[in-house]
Amino acid sequence: MVTQIQQKNTRLIHSGRKNRVTQGSVNPVIQRASSLVFDTVADKKAATRQRTKQSLFYGRRGTLTHFALQDLMCELEGGAGCYLYPCGAAAISNSLLAFVAQGDHILVTGAAYEPTQEFCQVMLKKLGVETTFFDPMIGEHIAELIQDNTKVVFLEAPSSLTMEVADIPSMVQAIRAKKPEMIIIIDNTWSGGLLFPALQHDIDISIQAGTKYLVGHSDGMIGTAVANERTWDQLREQSYLMGQMVDADTAYMTARGIRTLALRLQQHGESSIKIARWLAEQPEVKAVYHPALPSCPGHQFFQRDFHGASGLFSFELNKRLDDQEVATFLDHFNLFTMAYSWGGYESLILVNQPEEIARIRPNIARKLTGSLVRIHVGLEDCNDLIADLADGLARIR
Repeated sequence: MVTQIQQKNTRLIHSGRKNRVTQGSVNPVIQRASSLVFDTVADKKAATRQRTKQSLFYGRRGTLTHFALQDLMCELEGGAGCYLYPCGAAAISNSLLAFVAQGDHILVTGAAYEPTQEFCQVMLKKLGVETTFFDPMIGEHIAELIQDNTKVVFLEAPSSLTMEVADIPSMVQAIRAKKPEMIIIIDNTWSGGLLFPALQHDIDISIQAGTKYLVGHSDGMIGTAVANERTWDQLREQSYLMGQMVDADTAYMTARGIRTLALRLQQHGESSIKIARWLAEQPEVKAVYHPALPSCPGHQFFQRDFHGASGLFSFELNKRLDDQEVATFLDHFNLFTMAYSWGGYESLILVNQPEEIARIRPNIARKLTGSLVRIHVGLEDCNDLIADLADGLARIR
């Protein structure tokens, strides 16, 4: 009798581990290869015919290591196929490029990751593709922005920096009612692909900067795009033509990281909520932007659509720190360190000033009076992290 695996956490342990890719070991083999040798002309012809279907054809099409990770990602996010990129920004830019041409128009959330906005404003503009940035809380009214030449809608939830949670189901329903063939893409990095099942909400492509939670140890860069059946072939072939791929070692590290993804996200989430609630009670803090707190815009959508929280959120101080105060605040933490990125086991902290945020979020920046602190809560003991933050707030009191 074959046991039916019901829980996704269990599937994350066992998916992508067929004997073909493990060769009898617990983990998939690391197959580093550019040239893949054929014994006969018949073998070469067979591989050529199957080159888009996980066939050992040429290194840029993937090796057993890549195939294992792609299978695992499809299991995680419920897709028909997964393309691997050297970083999250590459996954975003190539997913957009795969579905637009000169003269097209796209809609992009105005709360998107800054490099996403810059790619649209610089590269897509140069190629003759127009971008309209919209309020992430627009809901069903997004349909009013769709033009005859609109080809892609790009979403992100929660928003970068201020963490609003959009009403994704209402937006998707309105888009499909207005233009069923629209390509809908989401940056799903915050959820790790586990906390928000994007493709189940009729989204076509779910992108992650796998550098963050998938790798989980701040030692590899990778991007993933999991696509549904109707978009997979075009995404795969367009990305292949752009020369996108990732090395076998990073693919291996990513697959290994995913085995503990559920446990890590649970700890990140529990600790971040506890710390967010503590921060909300501190006199130095004006507001806390964490989707799990009722005060966060879109909290009701978070409760309805997400299966939990991860470790990234922001809080606004009561005052705008000057340069010396920023240095005093950031330079003396014991556990929180300064670094770009997030999603690793370690806790991180950065300060953003209202004028910096205004470059990408002018509407939000006008509402900010104090400095915005973004933190990623790692896997350290929560009480130790709270003590470290308490010391930091005392330094600027």
